[in-house]
Amino acid sequence: MFDTGTTTFMILSTSLVMLMTPGLAFFYGGLASKRNILGIMIQTFASLGITTVLWISFGYSLCFSGGQGEIFGNFHQVFLNGVPFSAAFEGAGGKYPTFIFVAYQMMFAIITPALITGAFVNRVTFKAYLLFLVFWQVLVYYPFVHMVWGGGLLAQWGVEDFAGGLVVHAIAGFAALASVFYVGKRHDRQSPPNSIPLVAIGTGLLWFGWYGFNAGSELKVDDITTLAFLNTDVAASFAAVTWLIIEWVHVGKPKFVGLLTGSVAGLATITPAAGYVPLWAAIIIGIAASSITYMAVSLKNKLGWDDALDVWGVHGMGGVTGMILLGVFASSSINGQSGLLQGNVAFFAKESISVIAGAAYAFVFTYLMLFLINKVTHVRVRSEDEDAGLDLAIHGEKAYDEGAL
Repeated sequence: MFDTGTTTFMILSTSLVMLMTPGLAFFYGGLASKRNILGIMIQTFASLGITTVLWISFGYSLCFSGGQGEIFGNFHQVFLNGVPFSAAFEGAGGKYPTFIFVAYQMMFAIITPALITGAFVNRVTFKAYLLFLVFWQVLVYYPFVHMVWGGGLLAQWGVEDFAGGLVVHAIAGFAALASVFYVGKRHDRQSPPNSIPLVAIGTGLLWFGWYGFNAGSELKVDDITTLAFLNTDVAASFAAVTWLIIEWVHVGKPKFVGLLTGSVAGLATITPAAGYVPLWAAIIIGIAASSITYMAVSLKNKLGWDDALDVWGVHGMGGVTGMILLGVFASSSINGQSGLLQGNVAFFAKESISVIAGAAYAFVFTYLMLFLINKVTHVRVRSEDEDAGLDLAIHGEKAYDEGAL
Protein backbone atom coordinates (compact mmCIF):
# COMPACT_ATOMS: atom_id res chain seq x y z
CA MET A 1 0.00 0.00 0.00
CA PHE A 2 1.46 3.36 -1.02
CA ASP A 3 1.87 6.22 1.44
CA THR A 4 -0.78 8.78 0.53
CA GLY A 5 1.10 11.78 1.91
CA THR A 6 4.40 11.01 0.17
CA THR A 7 2.63 10.14 -3.07
CA THR A 8 0.75 13.44 -2.99
CA PHE A 9 3.96 15.33 -2.22
CA MET A 10 5.74 13.84 -5.24
CA ILE A 11 2.80 14.57 -7.52
CA LEU A 12 2.84 18.18 -6.30
CA SER A 13 6.64 18.45 -6.69
CA THR A 14 6.39 17.08 -10.24
CA SER A 15 3.70 19.63 -11.06
CA LEU A 16 5.82 22.45 -9.63
CA VAL A 17 8.83 21.49 -11.75
CA MET A 18 6.60 21.31 -14.82
CA LEU A 19 5.42 24.86 -14.06
CA MET A 20 9.02 26.04 -14.27
CA THR A 21 9.11 25.51 -18.04
CA PRO A 22 6.27 27.98 -18.78
CA GLY A 23 7.89 30.19 -16.14
CA LEU A 24 11.14 30.08 -18.08
CA ALA A 25 9.26 30.93 -21.28
CA PHE A 26 7.76 34.03 -19.63
CA PHE A 27 11.14 34.97 -18.13
CA TYR A 28 12.94 34.70 -21.47
CA GLY A 29 9.99 36.10 -23.41
CA GLY A 30 10.00 39.25 -21.30
CA LEU A 31 13.74 39.71 -21.70
CA ALA A 32 13.71 39.19 -25.48
CA SER A 33 13.17 41.97 -28.00
CA LYS A 34 9.60 42.67 -29.10
CA ARG A 35 10.14 40.97 -32.47
CA ASN A 36 11.35 37.71 -30.92
CA ILE A 37 9.05 37.00 -27.98
CA LEU A 38 7.24 34.08 -29.58
CA GLY A 39 10.43 32.73 -31.13
CA ILE A 40 12.04 32.19 -27.75
CA MET A 41 8.84 31.03 -26.07
CA ILE A 42 8.03 28.36 -28.65
CA GLN A 43 11.50 26.88 -28.22
CA THR A 44 10.83 26.47 -24.51
CA PHE A 45 7.32 25.08 -24.91
CA ALA A 46 8.44 22.72 -27.70
CA SER A 47 10.59 20.93 -25.16
CA LEU A 48 7.47 20.01 -23.19
CA GLY A 49 6.22 17.86 -26.06
CA ILE A 50 9.39 16.60 -27.72
CA THR A 51 11.22 15.75 -24.51
CA THR A 52 8.22 13.78 -23.24
CA VAL A 53 8.28 11.69 -26.42
CA LEU A 54 12.01 11.04 -26.04
CA TRP A 55 11.80 10.34 -22.30
CA ILE A 56 9.00 7.80 -22.52
CA SER A 57 10.47 6.19 -25.65
CA PHE A 58 13.98 5.55 -24.36
CA GLY A 59 15.28 8.45 -22.27
CA TYR A 60 14.16 7.12 -18.90
CA SER A 61 15.65 3.74 -19.71
CA LEU A 62 19.01 5.19 -20.74
CA CYS A 63 19.14 7.19 -17.52
CA PHE A 64 17.77 4.82 -14.90
CA SER A 65 17.87 1.25 -16.21
CA GLY A 66 21.05 -0.74 -15.54
CA GLY A 67 24.53 0.53 -16.41
CA GLN A 68 25.90 0.60 -12.87
CA GLY A 69 29.20 2.49 -12.83
CA GLU A 70 28.90 3.33 -16.53
CA ILE A 71 28.10 6.36 -18.69
CA PHE A 72 24.72 5.19 -20.02
CA GLY A 73 22.03 2.86 -18.82
CA ASN A 74 20.41 0.34 -21.18
CA PHE A 75 17.30 -0.05 -23.32
CA HIS A 76 15.56 -2.63 -21.13
CA GLN A 77 12.79 -0.21 -20.12
CA VAL A 78 12.02 1.53 -23.41
CA PHE A 79 8.42 2.76 -23.47
CA LEU A 80 8.49 1.83 -19.76
CA ASN A 81 8.58 -1.84 -20.67
CA GLY A 82 8.55 -3.91 -17.50
CA VAL A 83 7.42 -0.97 -15.35
CA PRO A 84 3.75 -1.58 -14.49
CA PHE A 85 1.80 1.45 -13.34
CA SER A 86 1.40 -0.18 -9.93
CA ALA A 87 5.13 -0.82 -9.43
CA ALA A 88 6.61 0.78 -6.31
CA PHE A 89 9.62 3.08 -6.54
CA GLU A 90 12.22 1.29 -4.44
CA GLY A 91 14.43 4.37 -4.17
CA ALA A 92 11.92 5.83 -1.71
CA GLY A 93 11.21 2.65 0.17
CA GLY A 94 8.27 1.77 -2.07
CA LYS A 95 6.11 4.62 -0.74
CA TYR A 96 4.81 5.71 -4.14
CA PRO A 97 4.55 4.37 -7.71
CA THR A 98 7.59 4.39 -10.01
CA PHE A 99 5.49 6.27 -12.57
CA ILE A 100 5.69 9.38 -10.38
CA PHE A 101 9.50 9.16 -10.32
CA VAL A 102 9.46 8.76 -14.11
CA ALA A 103 7.34 11.90 -14.46
CA TYR A 104 9.36 13.87 -11.92
CA GLN A 105 12.65 13.21 -13.68
CA MET A 106 11.02 13.92 -17.03
CA MET A 107 10.29 17.48 -15.91
CA PHE A 108 14.00 18.01 -15.28
CA ALA A 109 14.77 16.69 -18.76
CA ILE A 110 12.24 19.13 -20.23
CA ILE A 111 13.62 22.32 -18.69
CA THR A 112 17.37 21.65 -18.97
CA PRO A 113 17.83 22.12 -22.74
CA ALA A 114 15.27 24.93 -22.67
CA LEU A 115 17.64 26.89 -20.42
CA ILE A 116 20.14 27.08 -23.27
CA THR A 117 17.80 28.90 -25.63
CA GLY A 118 18.20 32.26 -23.90
CA ALA A 119 21.79 32.48 -25.08
CA PHE A 120 21.09 32.41 -28.84
CA VAL A 121 17.77 34.25 -28.90
CA ASN A 122 16.76 35.48 -32.42
CA ARG A 123 19.71 33.82 -34.17
CA VAL A 124 18.89 30.10 -34.60
CA THR A 125 16.45 28.50 -37.04
CA PHE A 126 13.65 26.43 -35.56
CA LYS A 127 14.65 23.34 -37.58
CA ALA A 128 18.18 23.50 -36.21
CA TYR A 129 16.86 24.00 -32.69
CA LEU A 130 14.67 20.90 -32.89
CA LEU A 131 17.65 18.80 -33.97
CA PHE A 132 19.71 20.39 -31.22
CA LEU A 133 17.01 19.63 -28.64
CA VAL A 134 17.00 15.93 -29.50
CA PHE A 135 20.70 15.24 -29.86
CA TRP A 136 21.81 17.40 -26.95
CA GLN A 137 19.52 15.56 -24.58
CA VAL A 138 20.59 12.12 -25.76
CA LEU A 139 24.32 12.77 -25.85
CA VAL A 140 24.82 15.36 -23.09
CA TYR A 141 21.92 15.38 -20.64
CA TYR A 142 21.15 11.66 -20.48
CA PRO A 143 24.70 10.50 -19.74
CA PHE A 144 25.09 13.00 -16.89
CA VAL A 145 21.75 12.02 -15.39
CA HIS A 146 22.81 8.40 -15.46
CA MET A 147 26.33 9.04 -14.20
CA VAL A 148 25.16 11.11 -11.22
CA TRP A 149 21.60 10.03 -10.38
CA GLY A 150 21.30 6.65 -12.11
CA GLY A 151 24.11 4.84 -10.30
CA GLY A 152 26.61 5.50 -13.07
CA LEU A 153 30.26 6.46 -13.21
CA LEU A 154 30.25 9.67 -11.16
CA ALA A 155 27.91 8.25 -8.52
CA GLN A 156 30.26 5.31 -8.04
CA TRP A 157 33.14 7.76 -7.71
CA GLY A 158 31.32 9.57 -4.90
CA VAL A 159 30.05 12.73 -6.63
CA GLU A 160 26.91 14.28 -5.11
CA ASP A 161 24.48 16.67 -6.78
CA PHE A 162 21.25 17.11 -4.87
CA ALA A 163 19.04 18.62 -7.57
CA GLY A 164 21.14 19.50 -10.61
CA GLY A 165 24.07 21.88 -10.18
CA LEU A 166 26.12 19.76 -12.58
CA VAL A 167 23.39 17.70 -14.22
CA VAL A 168 21.24 20.74 -15.09
CA HIS A 169 22.82 24.16 -14.70
CA ALA A 170 26.54 23.71 -15.36
CA ILE A 171 26.17 21.65 -18.53
CA ALA A 172 23.32 23.83 -19.84
CA GLY A 173 25.20 27.05 -19.10
CA PHE A 174 28.41 26.00 -20.79
CA ALA A 175 26.50 24.54 -23.72
CA ALA A 176 24.92 27.98 -24.01
CA LEU A 177 28.34 29.60 -24.13
CA ALA A 178 29.45 27.22 -26.89
CA SER A 179 26.33 28.06 -28.89
CA VAL A 180 27.09 31.77 -28.52
CA PHE A 181 30.57 31.26 -29.93
CA TYR A 182 29.26 29.16 -32.80
CA VAL A 183 26.32 31.28 -33.99
CA GLY A 184 28.06 34.62 -33.46
CA LYS A 185 26.73 38.00 -32.42
CA ARG A 186 23.34 39.56 -33.09
CA HIS A 187 23.14 42.34 -35.65
CA ASP A 188 21.34 44.54 -33.14
CA ARG A 189 22.47 44.01 -29.57
CA GLN A 190 20.67 47.12 -28.29
CA SER A 191 17.46 45.32 -27.46
CA PRO A 192 16.13 46.08 -23.97
CA PRO A 193 13.56 43.76 -22.36
CA ASN A 194 10.17 44.15 -24.03
CA SER A 195 8.23 43.49 -20.80
CA ILE A 196 9.80 43.61 -17.36
CA PRO A 197 6.46 42.64 -15.74
CA LEU A 198 6.57 39.46 -17.86
CA VAL A 199 10.09 38.82 -16.56
CA ALA A 200 8.75 39.24 -13.02
CA ILE A 201 5.93 36.75 -13.65
CA GLY A 202 8.43 34.27 -15.05
CA THR A 203 10.73 34.73 -12.08
CA GLY A 204 7.86 34.18 -9.67
CA LEU A 205 6.88 30.96 -11.41
CA LEU A 206 10.49 29.76 -11.45
CA TRP A 207 10.99 30.57 -7.77
CA PHE A 208 7.71 28.86 -6.86
CA GLY A 209 8.50 25.81 -8.98
CA TRP A 210 12.01 25.59 -7.56
CA TYR A 211 10.58 24.38 -4.25
CA GLY A 212 9.51 21.24 -6.08
CA PHE A 213 12.81 21.18 -7.95
CA ASN A 214 14.93 21.15 -4.79
CA ALA A 215 12.75 19.89 -1.93
CA GLY A 216 11.27 17.22 -4.18
CA SER A 217 14.75 15.92 -4.99
CA GLU A 218 14.90 14.29 -1.57
CA LEU A 219 12.32 11.94 -3.20
CA LYS A 220 10.52 11.52 0.10
CA VAL A 221 9.23 13.63 2.98
CA ASP A 222 11.56 14.03 5.95
CA ASP A 223 13.69 16.63 7.71
CA ILE A 224 16.02 16.96 4.68
CA THR A 225 13.01 17.85 2.55
CA THR A 226 12.17 20.80 4.76
CA LEU A 227 15.81 21.87 4.99
CA ALA A 228 16.13 21.86 1.20
CA PHE A 229 12.92 23.88 0.93
CA LEU A 230 14.11 26.58 3.33
CA ASN A 231 17.68 26.61 1.96
CA THR A 232 16.22 27.26 -1.47
CA ASP A 233 14.26 30.31 -0.40
CA VAL A 234 17.03 31.71 1.81
CA ALA A 235 19.71 31.43 -0.89
CA ALA A 236 17.45 33.02 -3.50
CA SER A 237 16.54 35.89 -1.19
CA PHE A 238 20.08 36.68 -0.11
CA ALA A 239 21.23 36.44 -3.72
CA ALA A 240 18.49 38.82 -4.91
CA VAL A 241 19.44 41.43 -2.31
CA THR A 242 23.16 40.98 -3.03
CA TRP A 243 22.72 41.53 -6.78
CA LEU A 244 20.51 44.55 -6.12
CA ILE A 245 23.17 46.14 -3.90
CA ILE A 246 26.12 45.36 -6.19
CA GLU A 247 24.37 46.77 -9.26
CA TRP A 248 23.10 49.77 -7.31
CA VAL A 249 26.65 50.60 -6.31
CA HIS A 250 27.99 50.08 -9.83
CA VAL A 251 25.33 51.88 -11.89
CA GLY A 252 23.82 54.18 -9.31
CA LYS A 253 20.25 52.90 -9.55
CA PRO A 254 18.41 49.91 -8.03
CA LYS A 255 17.38 47.73 -10.98
CA PHE A 256 14.32 45.46 -10.89
CA VAL A 257 15.71 43.14 -13.56
CA GLY A 258 18.88 42.87 -11.49
CA LEU A 259 16.92 41.86 -8.40
CA LEU A 260 15.08 39.21 -10.43
CA THR A 261 18.27 37.95 -12.05
CA GLY A 262 19.98 37.70 -8.68
CA SER A 263 17.20 35.53 -7.30
CA VAL A 264 17.53 33.11 -10.21
CA ALA A 265 21.30 33.01 -9.70
CA GLY A 266 20.76 32.11 -6.05
CA LEU A 267 18.27 29.40 -6.97
CA ALA A 268 20.64 27.85 -9.50
CA THR A 269 23.60 27.96 -7.13
CA ILE A 270 21.89 26.39 -4.11
CA THR A 271 20.43 23.60 -6.24
CA PRO A 272 23.25 21.04 -5.87
CA ALA A 273 23.73 21.76 -2.17
CA ALA A 274 20.16 22.28 -0.91
CA GLY A 275 19.93 18.96 0.92
CA TYR A 276 23.52 18.76 2.14
CA VAL A 277 24.34 22.07 3.82
CA PRO A 278 23.11 23.86 6.97
CA LEU A 279 21.00 27.01 6.77
CA TRP A 280 23.91 29.34 7.53
CA ALA A 281 25.78 27.92 4.54
CA ALA A 282 22.77 28.64 2.30
CA ILE A 283 23.14 32.32 3.27
CA ILE A 284 26.79 32.31 2.24
CA ILE A 285 25.98 30.44 -0.96
CA GLY A 286 23.29 32.99 -1.83
CA ILE A 287 25.68 35.91 -1.34
CA ALA A 288 28.44 34.12 -3.27
CA ALA A 289 25.98 33.25 -6.04
CA SER A 290 25.21 36.83 -7.00
CA SER A 291 28.75 38.06 -6.38
CA ILE A 292 30.27 35.47 -8.74
CA THR A 293 27.56 35.46 -11.39
CA TYR A 294 27.50 39.28 -11.48
CA MET A 295 31.24 39.22 -12.14
CA ALA A 296 30.73 36.56 -14.81
CA VAL A 297 28.10 38.66 -16.59
CA SER A 298 30.37 41.72 -16.35
CA LEU A 299 33.25 39.69 -17.83
CA LYS A 300 31.00 38.50 -20.65
CA ASN A 301 30.04 42.09 -21.46
CA LYS A 302 33.67 43.21 -21.35
CA LEU A 303 34.77 40.42 -23.71
CA GLY A 304 31.84 41.01 -26.06
CA TRP A 305 30.31 37.54 -25.83
CA ASP A 306 26.71 37.80 -27.05
CA ASP A 307 25.02 35.57 -24.50
CA ALA A 308 21.78 37.48 -24.90
CA LEU A 309 20.04 36.48 -21.66
CA ASP A 310 23.12 35.59 -19.57
CA VAL A 311 22.58 31.85 -19.48
CA TRP A 312 26.28 31.13 -19.03
CA GLY A 313 26.83 33.79 -16.41
CA VAL A 314 23.78 32.92 -14.28
CA HIS A 315 23.14 29.22 -14.81
CA GLY A 316 26.55 27.99 -15.95
CA MET A 317 28.63 29.79 -13.35
CA GLY A 318 25.88 29.34 -10.77
CA GLY A 319 25.96 25.58 -11.24
CA VAL A 320 29.76 25.45 -11.07
CA THR A 321 29.83 27.65 -7.97
CA GLY A 322 27.14 25.57 -6.27
CA MET A 323 28.93 22.28 -6.87
CA ILE A 324 32.23 23.66 -5.55
CA LEU A 325 30.57 25.19 -2.47
CA LEU A 326 28.76 21.91 -1.84
CA GLY A 327 32.25 20.40 -1.63
CA VAL A 328 33.11 23.06 0.95
CA PHE A 329 30.01 23.21 3.16
CA ALA A 330 28.55 19.67 3.09
CA SER A 331 27.85 18.53 6.65
CA SER A 332 27.88 14.89 7.72
CA SER A 333 25.23 15.66 10.35
CA ILE A 334 22.70 16.55 7.63
CA ASN A 335 22.88 13.95 4.88
CA GLY A 336 25.91 11.89 5.81
CA GLN A 337 28.34 13.73 3.54
CA SER A 338 31.20 15.85 4.90
CA GLY A 339 32.91 18.64 2.97
CA LEU A 340 36.13 20.59 3.04
CA LEU A 341 35.28 22.42 6.26
CA GLN A 342 35.05 19.05 7.99
CA GLY A 343 38.36 17.93 6.56
CA ASN A 344 37.10 15.98 3.55
CA VAL A 345 39.47 17.23 0.87
CA ALA A 346 38.71 14.26 -1.37
CA PHE A 347 35.01 15.11 -1.64
CA PHE A 348 35.79 18.75 -2.41
CA ALA A 349 38.17 17.64 -5.16
CA LYS A 350 35.62 15.25 -6.66
CA GLU A 351 32.92 17.92 -6.76
CA SER A 352 35.26 20.45 -8.33
CA ILE A 353 36.77 18.08 -10.89
CA SER A 354 33.42 16.61 -11.92
CA VAL A 355 31.74 19.97 -12.54
CA ILE A 356 34.72 21.41 -14.42
CA ALA A 357 35.02 18.28 -16.57
CA GLY A 358 31.26 18.19 -17.15
CA ALA A 359 31.15 21.84 -18.18
CA ALA A 360 34.09 21.32 -20.54
CA TYR A 361 32.45 18.29 -22.15
CA ALA A 362 29.15 20.14 -22.61
CA PHE A 363 30.97 23.09 -24.18
CA VAL A 364 33.05 21.05 -26.64
CA PHE A 365 30.30 18.62 -27.61
CA THR A 366 27.73 21.39 -28.12
CA TYR A 367 30.05 23.30 -30.43
CA LEU A 368 30.79 20.18 -32.49
CA MET A 369 27.12 19.22 -32.58
CA LEU A 370 26.09 22.63 -33.93
CA PHE A 371 28.82 22.32 -36.56
CA LEU A 372 27.36 18.98 -37.68
CA ILE A 373 23.75 20.22 -37.57
CA ASN A 374 24.80 23.07 -39.86
CA LYS A 375 25.76 20.45 -42.45
CA VAL A 376 22.15 19.26 -42.48
CA THR A 377 20.27 22.55 -42.09
CA HIS A 378 21.35 26.13 -41.52
CA VAL A 379 21.82 26.87 -37.82
CA ARG A 380 21.87 30.65 -38.08
CA VAL A 381 18.89 32.46 -39.51
CA ARG A 382 19.18 34.62 -42.61
CA SER A 383 20.17 38.22 -42.03
CA GLU A 384 16.84 39.52 -43.29
CA ASP A 385 14.95 37.18 -40.96
CA GLU A 386 16.99 38.30 -38.00
CA ASP A 387 16.35 41.93 -38.83
CA ALA A 388 12.61 41.34 -39.27
CA GLY A 389 12.38 39.28 -36.10
CA LEU A 390 11.81 35.52 -35.87
CA ASP A 391 8.21 35.82 -34.72
CA LEU A 392 7.04 36.87 -38.18
CA ALA A 393 9.90 35.57 -40.31
CA ILE A 394 9.81 31.96 -39.07
CA HIS A 395 6.55 31.51 -37.18
CA GLY A 396 4.24 33.96 -38.96
CA GLU A 397 2.86 35.28 -35.70
CA LYS A 398 3.15 38.36 -33.52
CA ALA A 399 3.08 38.49 -29.73
CA TYR A 400 0.99 41.66 -29.68
CA ASP A 401 -1.64 42.94 -32.10
CA GLU A 402 -0.51 46.54 -32.11
CA GLY A 403 -3.58 47.60 -34.10
CA ALA A 404 -6.05 46.36 -31.49
CA LEU A 405 -7.57 48.77 -29.00
